[in-house]
Amino acid sequence: MTRAIEPRRRMDDRAPAVKSPWAVVLAGGEGVRLRPLTRRLFGQPRPKQFCPLLGPRTLLRQTLERIESTIPVERTVVVGMESHAEFLARDLGERPRATVLKQPIGRGTAAAVLLAAQWIEAHDPGAPAVFFPCDHFIAREGEFMAQVAEVAGFVQRRRQWIVLLGAQPDEPEVEYGWIRPGPAVECGLHWPLHRVARFQEKPSREAAQAMWRDGCLWNTFVFAASAAAVLDAGRECVPSLTGRLARLPAFWGSEHEAWAMHHAYALAPTASFSRGVLEICTGPLAVSTLPAGVWRDIGSPERAIRAMARVAARVAEGGRAWPS
Repeated sequence: MTRAIEPRRRMDDRAPAVKSPWAVVLAGGEGVRLRPLTRRLFGQPRPKQFCPLLGPRTLLRQTLERIESTIPVERTVVVGMESHAEFLARDLGERPRATVLKQPIGRGTAAAVLLAAQWIEAHDPGAPAVFFPCDHFIAREGEFMAQVAEVAGFVQRRRQWIVLLGAQPDEPEVEYGWIRPGPAVECGLHWPLHRVARFQEKPSREAAQAMWRDGCLWNTFVFAASAAAVLDAGRECVPSLTGRLARLPAFWGSEHEAWAMHHAYALAPTASFSRGVLEICTGPLAVSTLPAGVWRDIGSPERAIRAMARVAARVAEGGRAWPS
């Protein structure tokens, strides 16, 4: 879908009250593609986010520790699954102040993102949030989190925007989302922002090759937005799912909270946030390009093994297992 240059303004972004950002850690995946690898390494096919693939700590704990350098744990929401309760308790035992939202069943990434956005908007209206998967290898964490902080500040000031972090590709990968940058957004940031001219999730081989040649970017699925902007996009693009989750705030903190969560998810449709929202939403969408080599996905066995080899090489050279 080609995006219009002028955004449709749906929220007043003039002089917003200053609010600290929230972090949302998306930790509900089942890691199906990595199950053979995790079974071989750890004796059971546990989801990859609960595995110490890149050092002595699990991917989830590494993600949480990375975020804590910029966003306090009290403002962190972890979205997981009820079926992973034992793994979550093990990794979050030292972080009791983080909020954990346990989904009763998987309804796709759109449900996880919108659930967290509903919780944040109900508890801290107007606050910005940064959404993080926990299956990434980050080579220079300090630089990465500085860029995260910058885009979080942007969406605090421009509350109708969603800002994606894009990675520079080194191959025409068909398993990622692709971002075609458009005109620059004049905002005076250190890392320039560009409007997203087009977003395409998991394109064909021919389309991926064309976008690679054209200098398009991979979607890292790290993004910043106000919770209200995320919900606005959800109401536009996946109204049935958003509508079911919108009933939950009335039950949070009550004895009926678990019942309401199960009821909301039982009949909710399954949707991908990338395909179901980012590809088609009409609100303003921008991309901030990460420096080359900062980000790597480890969602497949091949990528995980390559990242593990890089960590092993760093240790062999006398460096830390996990980069700083």
